[in-house]
Amino acid sequence: MNRAWIAALALCAATPASAETLREAIAAAYATNPQLAAAQARQAALAETPEQARSLARPVVSAGGNAGYDRLNGGSGAAVASVALPIWTGGRAAAAIRAANRDVAAGAAGLRDAEAAILESVVTAYAALLYNQQAVEVARVGIERLDRQVAEARSRYGLGQATRTDVAQLEAQRASVVANLADAEGALAQAAAAYRAAVGQDAGTLSAEVVPPATLPATRDAARDAAQAGNPLLLRQRQVVAASAARIDQARAERAPAIDATGSVGPGGLYRDDRLRGVTAASAGLSLRIPLLTGGLVPARVRQAEALNRAERFDADAAEREAIRASDAAWATLIAAQGRLRANVEGLAAADVALNGVRAEYGFGLRSTIDILVADQSLRAAQLAVAAARADVLVAQAALLRATGRLDAAAYG
Repeated sequence: MNRAWIAALALCAATPASAETLREAIAAAYATNPQLAAAQARQAALAETPEQARSLARPVVSAGGNAGYDRLNGGSGAAVASVALPIWTGGRAAAAIRAANRDVAAGAAGLRDAEAAILESVVTAYAALLYNQQAVEVARVGIERLDRQVAEARSRYGLGQATRTDVAQLEAQRASVVANLADAEGALAQAAAAYRAAVGQDAGTLSAEVVPPATLPATRDAARDAAQAGNPLLLRQRQVVAASAARIDQARAERAPAIDATGSVGPGGLYRDDRLRGVTAASAGLSLRIPLLTGGLVPARVRQAEALNRAERFDADAAEREAIRASDAAWATLIAAQGRLRANVEGLAAADVALNGVRAEYGFGLRSTIDILVADQSLRAAQLAVAAARADVLVAQAALLRATGRLDAAAYG
């Protein structure tokens, strides 16, 4: 098995020590992604709503003034400062504050999922670019290998040990690989553009060595439990349910009386008989509001809030099912990708041994050119299969982390 892993890592043998890592890509995306910045700004705006709700239970102070003139009373003017202090809101303020706090918590959970979605797109872009970089390298190395084989066949043809057909078969294989290289370079350019959009910067040579995140669940049941406890969309919906319950209380509170303490004071002036006389006015009292008849508005709002709460509870059940489904699907995809990677690594080791053996036997006349072509093609296919499986593992890991609420900037630290 050690030999198999060594053969698999041969794809990365030319990778420089300073290759860009997935951790660096995630850090760059987290710092510069405009969609993430917009989501964070919206959450900051939402975080102001509890303070607005608290204002319902706080005093309000205002100032005003007036001036006028008439023929009978002469001129007059006044400046007034007034204050209103809610003493009893009937539960309106408390319910509004609870609903606003739950809205903020729901927004925070939604922001976590937005961050995870962006980071998942970064991992997907990284995996795609890594595969295409390796596909280009496989084609280039394959061309170099076939160049040596073509040169050897031409030499053997000159010595009468090979036919023109042998040379033509190798040249045809080389031309095919050159065409593959052109396709791979085109796909690489597209993957690089997607990476630039996701990360916010051009990519260098990517590192294929990605340590599996420590927070990956160990079993499917552990993944399910983690999803039920930490899936951001599920947590968000639970907070939405709590907010809708608070709005039921808020609607019911509209039937309760409200008491405010009020007061005002201010100097004024009265111009009469060609003289300006100063006056001061002050008042204080209590204001009681009792809803007696609302035309059915308040009961309708209560029923509406209760219906919305039922809908949100059903949505929470659906969100829990979706979280479990997402974790199960991601787990199954990851297990399949890991199994495929192990099998392809073994296949790559076998293909490497086969090609070396066939080439050695070809030198003794025990193998034909067709055998070399088949072995060479099998090696390239095995190399691409390992690269694809490695990319699939990265994508599946990110999907599982997102489903369980564990995909954040520190996941690949």
